[in-house]
Amino acid sequence: MNKKPRPGGAPLRSYRYYELLMAGFVTVYVCSNLLGPGKAVQMQLPLAGTVTFGAAVLFFPLSYIFGDILTEVYGYAKARRVIWAGFGAMGFAAFMAWAVVQLPPAPGWPHQSAYQTAFGNAWRVVLASLVAYFCGEFANSFVLARMKLMTAGRHLWARTIGSTIVGEGIDSMLFYPLAFWNSGIIPNELVVQLMVSQWIAKTLVEVAFTPVTYKVVGFLKRAEREDWYDRNTDFSPFRL
Repeated sequence: MNKKPRPGGAPLRSYRYYELLMAGFVTVYVCSNLLGPGKAVQMQLPLAGTVTFGAAVLFFPLSYIFGDILTEVYGYAKARRVIWAGFGAMGFAAFMAWAVVQLPPAPGWPHQSAYQTAFGNAWRVVLASLVAYFCGEFANSFVLARMKLMTAGRHLWARTIGSTIVGEGIDSMLFYPLAFWNSGIIPNELVVQLMVSQWIAKTLVEVAFTPVTYKVVGFLKRAEREDWYDRNTDFSPFRL
């Protein structure tokens, strides 16, 4: 079903659902980074007992699921455009949050401190998030695209889970040290624990959503009449 590619590997055609998936990806990524990290959650889980984690761990992995679906159906080049869209959206959201926090509050407005706590993320954390996202998402998409060629399109579950293990691993290994190592906010030994636990938790979310991923991928391949194989793709992340 591949069409004649443009330079870089993007197929020469339009799609019914591609823009919707892009919007969903960007929405999940920006919201999970703005709304999730600020709240620590504690739950009682069977077998595991009391577990404490950041709220974003429940939603951030959905961006990797979107990335898997985009790469599997439309190919790496199309997924690359979406990853850059998410990067730009998060960069603007971080700048806007900083600018709004810096604006002087109106006299008598009592919520400046609460607003600053919620949206005044340190730039070290923001930059760590952007670096980790950039490297992790592109690694996830690259691994899935290469595995699709290696498996001749079989074993979708192995591609989605395998690529997520790599992508989420890189994301976690970059984000936590860059954001918190020797920061005085989190002890260094806890940084390592968080890095490993978040990696495992995010991968398990991917595993849990595998049946849904299968259904969505199957629907899109039929609806779009596309099942892209990245045989001649330029895998450089620095293209649009």
